[in-house]
Amino acid sequence: MTAALVGLSVLATQSTATAQAGDPLSEKQWGLAQLRAPEAWATSTGAGQVIAVVDTGVDLGHPELAPKLVPGATFAGCGEQPAPCGNGDWRGVDGVGQPTDVHGTHVAGIAAAAAGNGIGIAGVAPDARIMPVKALEDGSGTFAEIGAGIRWAADNGADVINLSLGALPGSQVLTLLGLTTETKDAIAYAREKGVVVVASAGNETAPLCDTPSWEPGALCVAATDPAELHSVYSNLGIKLDTKAVAAPGGSSLQGCDGDVWATVPRGAGSPECGQGDYDSLAGTSMAAPHVAGVAALLGAQGRDADGIEQALLRTARTPLLGTRGLFTPLYGYGIVDAAAAVQQPL
Repeated sequence: MTAALVGLSVLATQSTATAQAGDPLSEKQWGLAQLRAPEAWATSTGAGQVIAVVDTGVDLGHPELAPKLVPGATFAGCGEQPAPCGNGDWRGVDGVGQPTDVHGTHVAGIAAAAAGNGIGIAGVAPDARIMPVKALEDGSGTFAEIGAGIRWAADNGADVINLSLGALPGSQVLTLLGLTTETKDAIAYAREKGVVVVASAGNETAPLCDTPSWEPGALCVAATDPAELHSVYSNLGIKLDTKAVAAPGGSSLQGCDGDVWATVPRGAGSPECGQGDYDSLAGTSMAAPHVAGVAALLGAQGRDADGIEQALLRTARTPLLGTRGLFTPLYGYGIVDAAAAVQQPL
């Protein structure tokens, strides 16, 4: 089952003239404030944790990411070569960086870009490491390639796996009926090895989490906008095991600064929003790595995968209602609260 079924959970930004070159990009990171990540950093910065970004690959030379990388792997675009056939670079085996493949670098930066280095942005877990796993080429890939990437990450030291990708609505039936099991089985394998798996809900305004976030063992992440409202494009956080939360994904309607700023491959920033090595995007693809970053903060405290999930779910907050750890279709168990989560008893 291929490509068109499993692709990126990202939307194009509708730009305005709000982003000005030279502005400190940390001031544009409303998502960190919504998560209360800076308040959590006094307790944990994610040191010692490895976040695998199973995606389109990462710009291995980006100054925000290069010092933090661990060895990666490539499973997409291998052709007749045995996989893995590369090191996780976003340019792939052919050496060509496709425009849609800036995605993985953006996701990696949200989760764990370096902080306090005088450039760009800060990641949610600024001291976590990044494992680049390229399972998508030109924005899409097969269930088999993604499953292989998940298994490789679990076998090679990942503590958290981020899946900012999804199949079309209705594809959940394929896994429920056992017609395609590669990604589902790989997620189960990773969880058995004690790895936290975080996945984007999808951008089709559908009622259910897309697969793979639909699968048991994956934490489904819906998106919120700067006002803490459920993003208009985001799927709801509904799945059979109800393991779903919400996190900043951007508006898609409020211009560049209403979306999520992060790293992109050097020089790939868009004319509308970009600042060379950075750009603003919206989607549940952006929401998931916010949660993956918080998972790394919690893992660095010595929590196991179950303990990390429990801390995330119990402390997540639902806007307007003022509740914590209470499931609703719009927010799942709520917007992840990093500061509250790291204070949960070990």
